[in-house]
Amino acid sequence: MRRSLVLVLAAGLVALAAGVLALSASGDETSEAPRPVAAAPETKSELPPLPELRPKVVEPVAGAGAGATEVESDPGLEDAGPKPTQAASSGARRRGSVGHTDITKATALPNGIALPPLEAPEEVKQIIEAGNIIARSPYKWGGGHGKWLDDGYDCSGSVSFALAAAGLLEGPLASGPLMNWGEPGKGKWVTIYTHPGHVFMEVAGVLFDTSAAKATGSRWANTMRSTSGFVARHPAGL
Repeated sequence: MRRSLVLVLAAGLVALAAGVLALSASGDETSEAPRPVAAAPETKSELPPLPELRPKVVEPVAGAGAGATEVESDPGLEDAGPKPTQAASSGARRRGSVGHTDITKATALPNGIALPPLEAPEEVKQIIEAGNIIARSPYKWGGGHGKWLDDGYDCSGSVSFALAAAGLLEGPLASGPLMNWGEPGKGKWVTIYTHPGHVFMEVAGVLFDTSAAKATGSRWANTMRSTSGFVARHPAGL
């Protein structure tokens, strides 16, 4: 009998375990699947509205660039002037003189500046043009020695300015040191006349002096002055 009781209890445990398993399986089948969470709506960045485009057809005009405006015709182009009556010259003669004009000599004008000669080395023309820059500048003792462009010049300052402009002098020199500058004697184009108290020069036949024509200040003149007591010097090759 005891054995029968054990078998009954064992059978009851087996049945109980089978019921628990069946209940678990039926619960899994009837449970609802999890619902997906809805994504948050995307936010769009605010952009300014596009401008309203109104394209139009533009017919190109020959010879007109972008943004070109109509310009008035040059009145000078309408009158070509008189028609030439003879052939052009083959060129002026390069030697000696043409007529009564010496093309190797400069000309001093009444206003104190000079016209360089047609035929002269480039350095000679540069000396004259530099002298024209400071022509009629007032006399100033020491002027042109502290700086090239000054409000006045003395004799050596003005001569130094003109020579330096032609690349013949690196810095201003007083009249005394100019007595040993360059080559001794008169030059073909340029001659500096100097002594310890004064200096002036002759360039292509015209005088550059701070006391030319009885007027103070640097200027060009056609009339030479006495060179007695002065030492003559000239740039090499000129």
